[in-house]
Amino acid sequence: MPEPIILTDADLETVLNGDRPALILVSNGEGLRGDFSAAFKKAADEIQSVTVAKIDPTRNPKAAARFDAGSKPLLVGWLAGQEIVRRPRPWGTDVPLAIEMLEAALRERQPDQPIVSETNGAKSVTTPIVNDKPVHVTDATFEAEVLNSELPVVIDFWAEWCGPCRMVAPILDKLAKEFAGQIRIAKVNVDENPGLSQAFRIMSIPTIMLVKQRTIVFSQPGALPEAAFRDLIQQLIALELPPREEEEQEEEPVQQ
Repeated sequence: MPEPIILTDADLETVLNGDRPALILVSNGEGLRGDFSAAFKKAADEIQSVTVAKIDPTRNPKAAARFDAGSKPLLVGWLAGQEIVRRPRPWGTDVPLAIEMLEAALRERQPDQPIVSETNGAKSVTTPIVNDKPVHVTDATFEAEVLNSELPVVIDFWAEWCGPCRMVAPILDKLAKEFAGQIRIAKVNVDENPGLSQAFRIMSIPTIMLVKQRTIVFSQPGALPEAAFRDLIQQLIALELPPREEEEQEEEPVQQ
């Protein structure tokens, strides 16, 4: 069963300023109501349209200051750098209400993109949110932004000091607009996210990786020309993978 994402000061701003709604519990785990804990975990398991996360303000002073958090649990909902909802000492009923408010705020920003959530185990199709810009992904947000993405993902492992990375960046910006709604382009700063760098054994940058249905279908170091990127993306979109068993879906992505 998926668990809420654990955030830190290092990746908090990326989540708050992203184009995906985020429902965040600001708490060290003390004083949580039982009905809230159950509803929050259920949301992490069933809701696909919102990033469900938690952060400990006692270990993350920037978050404590950002949310003006005290010793009591606090539930906040954010979208694109704006606070949408705030519930001190939340009850279980606050969770679905907060999600409804976040989804309404998202619809206002993107009225042509209907949001359909999966609840009570009922099968539903969530329409992908069209994003025409690369998404910056961290160790903490990788599962939500890449593994759980409804769209195929092109991952660019890069760093500020990398010359070839700077050559690749404008190409990916252009292709993110060209293939908006068909793929997602994710950027991972290897210096700031050592966990992902170790997990995928990134030895040289840029490294380009393609992920579809939680499966790595391509991984190669080195800068590529625009034509090569476009060809890879078209192949990725057209690629059909055999369905995987539900228990396999929860594993880390595997190399095909």
